[in-house]
Amino acid sequence: METDRKKLKRAKRRLEELKGFYWHLAAYVGVNSFITITKLVRNMANGETLSQAFFDFGTFAVWLFWGIGIFFHALKVYSYNPIFSKEWEERQIQKYIEKDKREAAKFNKQ
Repeated sequence: METDRKKLKRAKRRLEELKGFYWHLAAYVGVNSFITITKLVRNMANGETLSQAFFDFGTFAVWLFWGIGIFFHALKVYSYNPIFSKEWEERQIQKYIEKDKREAAKFNKQ
């Protein structure tokens, strides 16, 4: 049976992971907003129109690639793993247990 101390420790660890994700998300929005505004202002000062400056891939490259990192961070924090789900883990564990039982049975027969 799990003790209250272990539950509290696990809850605190989960809270720290969640806080870390929110700080990561806040940094993502803040830094990328600053980069985008700076790039827009600089490009417009160099003679580009707002739409030319705005739809430049360089303006959104950091948003895109850092966003991929944010996406995977969110998957980890919210325990979403469609490939290696809890059910998949359980099936793998059962498979290895059954394999070990078969191997042990071979040696017990001899």
